Amino acid sequence: MKLRYRILNTLVVIIALAVAALWLVLAHDSPCPQSPRAPTGNAAHMTAALYRCYGTPQVLKLEEVAQPVPAPDELLVKVRAASVNPLDWHFLTGSPYIVRLDSGVGAPKDPRMGVDFAGVVAAVGAGVQHFKVGDAVFGGHDGAFAEYLTVRESRAVALKPDEVTFEQAASLPIAAITALQALRDKGKLQAGQKVLINGASGGVGTFAVQLARWLGGEVTGVCSTRNVALVRSLGADHVIDYTHEDFTRGTERYDLIIDNVGSHSLLEYRRAMTPHGKLVIVGVQSSAAAGGLLGGISTLLKAVILNPFVSQKFEPFLAQLNPKDLNLLADLVRQGKLKPVIDRRYPLAELPAAMAYLEAGHARGKIIVDVGSEPAG
Repeated sequence: MKLRYRILNTLVVIIALAVAALWLVLAHDSPCPQSPRAPTGNAAHMTAALYRCYGTPQVLKLEEVAQPVPAPDELLVKVRAASVNPLDWHFLTGSPYIVRLDSGVGAPKDPRMGVDFAGVVAAVGAGVQHFKVGDAVFGGHDGAFAEYLTVRESRAVALKPDEVTFEQAASLPIAAITALQALRDKGKLQAGQKVLINGASGGVGTFAVQLARWLGGEVTGVCSTRNVALVRSLGADHVIDYTHEDFTRGTERYDLIIDNVGSHSLLEYRRAMTPHGKLVIVGVQSSAAAGGLLGGISTLLKAVILNPFVSQKFEPFLAQLNPKDLNLLADLVRQGKLKPVIDRRYPLAELPAAMAYLEAGHARGKIIVDVGSEPAG
């Protein structure tokens, strides 16, 4: 028996040392290098916002880099507008540290920033069949905070609805697809079910309220006082002002909760769920409260551990961009069933300010970065 305890204690010490070593390695920040010289020669150039080290938004710099050349199955898109997402902040800061296993230890492997884009096809590869030069498109791909990007035609790109501007289209990809897939695929929302959107006035939340109504749910939105009218205007049947009321302590029970902000513990959410209700975890607490090695990922681990022991389901969730859902969203916009909400607009040169505003956590809807020189529309 003593031998077993010694072995167990030894294993615990080894695991603790391994975690501590991983923490130290991932927490290391390499110094910011000087920006390389702008490319010379006859090759086409463009301006892009890049980050070559982890840190605050001030590490973002505009640089002159070579314009990408489309592969045979790719489009070259002249970006007119992009939008900012919380995932951009996590990659920018390298927080929580666990994300650096993907983005790069010490410094980013890929200095490009941004995913959501809308723009005009400037060139197509020889094998492209469904798009042509001059098409207005929108979608998601790394490097959206730049004048040009390339994207495979089979990936996350679709024709932009004529009914929306480039700015509105750029607000759709990550946030709207996240809302759609969280409700439809992970939450399995059925007509008549009660759904609560926690963080109803943010980027994902404003789309979730509208899409939940489209799917036939009875929608309750949770937001601050200043956003009550906005959330109600998007179609919420009920609106809870969290500054005056804690929905986890009320009497109402919900079949589905979409959590965009991580403002309560899993056990608190249980109190507001029906016996077989679902909690879909879309967002976690801001980086200030969710840093360290795992940050908000620890909540996802707790959900996995808790699931086998309760009748409710706690579902961690990460959206997958795809052209089918982009086209569905475009159709809903055309039909007037989905309307993007835009809070603020920034030129590409003020991207650091846009990122700082995002992290402040008070954005109503989406934050847009205007990239193209032409008027958006």
